[in-house]
Amino acid sequence: MTCTFFGHADAPPEVKIKLKETVTALIENRGADRFYVGNHGNFDKMALAVLKELSTVYPHIDYCVVYAYFPQDCEDFLHTVYPEGIETVPKRFAINYRNK
Repeated sequence: MTCTFFGHADAPPEVKIKLKETVTALIENRGADRFYVGNHGNFDKMALAVLKELSTVYPHIDYCVVYAYFPQDCEDFLHTVYPEGIETVPKRFAINYRNK
C-alpha cells in the first residue's frame, strides 16, 4: 500500500503525535510500506521525521521526498524523487504538478 503526505505550511507540533499513531496503524493494520512526502512546510517536515523514525522500527518501509523543484542541497538522494516531466512545467505550477 502506498501513502502520500503533502500538507499545510502551518501544522502545530501536537499533530506529530497523531501522525505517528496513524502511520504506525497504516503499517501494522493496512500493510502500508511505501510513503511519499512533500518538502514544503511544517507538516511535510513532521511527516518526514515520523517516517525516518519509523523506518528504524519497520525496516521494510520505504519513503521518498517528492520535489517540486530541483533541490539545491539535499541530504539524502536515496530518499528523493523528482517527478518526470516537471522540468517543463512553469515554476508557479510545479507544486500542483508534483501533487498529482
